Amino acid sequence: MKLAVILLAGAAWAQSWVAQSSGTRASLRGISVVNARVAWASGTAGTWLITTDGGASWRAGTVPGAEKLDFRGVRATNERTAWLLSVGSGADSRIYHTSDGGQHWRQQLTASDPKGFFDAIAFWSARHGLVLGDPVDDEFEVYTTSDGGHHWRRQHTPAAVPDEGAFAASNSCLVLLGNREAWFGTGGRGGARVFHSIDGGGSWTVAPTPVRDDGAAAGIFSLAFDGGLAGVAVGGDYSKPADAAHNIAVTADGGRTWTVPAGAPSGYRSAVLYLADDKAWIATGTSGSDVSFDAGQTWRTFDTVGYNALGAADGTVLVVGPRGRIAALRMR
Repeated sequence: MKLAVILLAGAAWAQSWVAQSSGTRASLRGISVVNARVAWASGTAGTWLITTDGGASWRAGTVPGAEKLDFRGVRATNERTAWLLSVGSGADSRIYHTSDGGQHWRQQLTASDPKGFFDAIAFWSARHGLVLGDPVDDEFEVYTTSDGGHHWRRQHTPAAVPDEGAFAASNSCLVLLGNREAWFGTGGRGGARVFHSIDGGGSWTVAPTPVRDDGAAAGIFSLAFDGGLAGVAVGGDYSKPADAAHNIAVTADGGRTWTVPAGAPSGYRSAVLYLADDKAWIATGTSGSDVSFDAGQTWRTFDTVGYNALGAADGTVLVVGPRGRIAALRMR
């Protein structure tokens, strides 16, 4: 892949994605990086993957009975324990769990309403987690667990607007921090809002953003925070990959208010993350990847290959995309 030299913050930054061999042709949208050696990924046709050697090799498998499902989300705590989230109408939206490295999978949750559609899953800890789904009966479906997913409890949210939903594009429209804090971003006509909870999902406030909300394919696709009050929301219109119009918003107050930064990623972006050690923000989407070193105010494109989702730990960033595509970015 083309190597790019990026001049930001007065220093040269030279990086590019380095391809890895996944051993699958499934379209991948889920990635969970545990540490520099262990990561899980997920995708279409009931596919899950794991590496325990930093991506030198990947082992792929299929969840029995889920061969037709699309696993858009994965979250893992170690090389043995992971959760998969599948998307689809009604019973096609499910949560599966393994505690033995993928040898066996147990179904933990299924959307109970025919209109249900899961979007994302995240965990504060190995026991406490949250699942987000599209609105049912005018409220987003939010489920929380305090026992690792063995039991899930429906929570209430402020009312959704008529055409509002969340995007199951990268499992990152939902982000959890600390022990109790959560945010999720929305899209659709009249959407592009950010919901925020400080009590583990029990209650929520909602704030508008300047991200585009002019169609069913437009809105916020991903959120990231720096562990403090700074955050970035990215998205755009997924039907217009190269269109950068109104595809980003930033916050300096923990998501209470959102503004338009000076610059923007160079197209629709489905995922963004923050790298604390490098004080860098990375965004990716179907038209390329960008980096920012100034809290999302300015961005430079460093790769034009299309990807869907991002994950990072211990200085290693992994990205996944169509046709089994996995690549790494070594920050140190």
